[in-house]
Amino acid sequence: MQNLQHYKVELLDGKYILLDITGEIVKKAPGKLYSQMKKKVLETGNCVVYTGSTYKQAPMSEYTKAAKAYNREKLTTQDVPEEQQVVMSMIHSSYDLKPNGLKMNELKWKYLIRSAVRGKNIMMTGPSGCGKTMSAKALVSALDRPDFYFNLGATQDPRSTLIGNVQFNKEDGTYFSESLFVKAIQTPNAVILMDELSRAHPDAWNILMTVLDQGQRYLRLDEAQGQETIKVANGVTFIATANIGNEYTSTRVMDKALVDRFTVIEMDLLDKEEEADLLQTMYPRVSRDQLDNIAEICSSIRYEAQSETARVESGISTRTAVEIAGLVYDGFSLEEASEITIYPQYSKDGGVDSERTFVKQLVQKYCDDGSEEDLFNTSEIEGDEYVTT
Repeated sequence: MQNLQHYKVELLDGKYILLDITGEIVKKAPGKLYSQMKKKVLETGNCVVYTGSTYKQAPMSEYTKAAKAYNREKLTTQDVPEEQQVVMSMIHSSYDLKPNGLKMNELKWKYLIRSAVRGKNIMMTGPSGCGKTMSAKALVSALDRPDFYFNLGATQDPRSTLIGNVQFNKEDGTYFSESLFVKAIQTPNAVILMDELSRAHPDAWNILMTVLDQGQRYLRLDEAQGQETIKVANGVTFIATANIGNEYTSTRVMDKALVDRFTVIEMDLLDKEEEADLLQTMYPRVSRDQLDNIAEICSSIRYEAQSETARVESGISTRTAVEIAGLVYDGFSLEEASEITIYPQYSKDGGVDSERTFVKQLVQKYCDDGSEEDLFNTSEIEGDEYVTT
């Protein structure tokens, strides 16, 4: 019988890598597999199979089937408790749970699944728009458990959101109404997503301290000593997202004691090829050339923002790239889409030397119409209008 070896192609730090059926990175693959073929396989969503003499493309289902068979055989030959077998099976089948459109490092996704099934508190950090919330929601979907969503960065009253408040009506008079969060933490095996935790009011952090502490796991309804507490139900998993860094408006320096209660998974912005692949998954009817141009624009602005002689203070998020692709799909030109989504993010202060003028010049290089708009033949800028000399 022919001994076939199945591999999955991933893009990691700009390089194409192979993952074997255990989910491990292959350091030295058998035979010769060129980068061009790896790229093609990744773009088509297939896997590669080594037959002993050559490689061939195959549906991803073949890789998944081989991986499942390996895991079943491995677990049945080990003296492992049944409960542990279930957990290990889920961890090592993480690639099967990962949505096709999610561009997240395979190892980090596996670690994310493992942390969740082990009941860890998970904090996903990284730049704005890098896919933290998308990845967290993908995890919720993969686990197929009761889920609750709270945007803590948007709440003005942490106590009302996390505990509840006193209400009044004519029939009952004054009474205490528990929040949805209280219901959530009492739901066994629930997954609770706390978005934008770094933007939350410090009062929210203080309330969450005992909830997230593995040795306590309770919520006190009132700060007074001896007041009622609500225990966190078994199997509840907390997932938080956070932007950490001074460049994020309204982001606070998080209490170290709070951060220490989480397993931290750092997310990165996609490189331009990964970003183009993501956009193609979401908008397959938009030409690859157009999507490559969008990714090039975003990558160029990010590079400029990080350079020593930066002409702009901040880069472009993947969220913005997705919005641009959506506008192009709806019939907007790349120039029009950029004017709506990119330019407003940059200051007009300084006239021809402004951030916005620089970004417009950069974007113009990738516009399809080939026009060479003279962005610097201006004497002043009034409001949104350029007044030419």
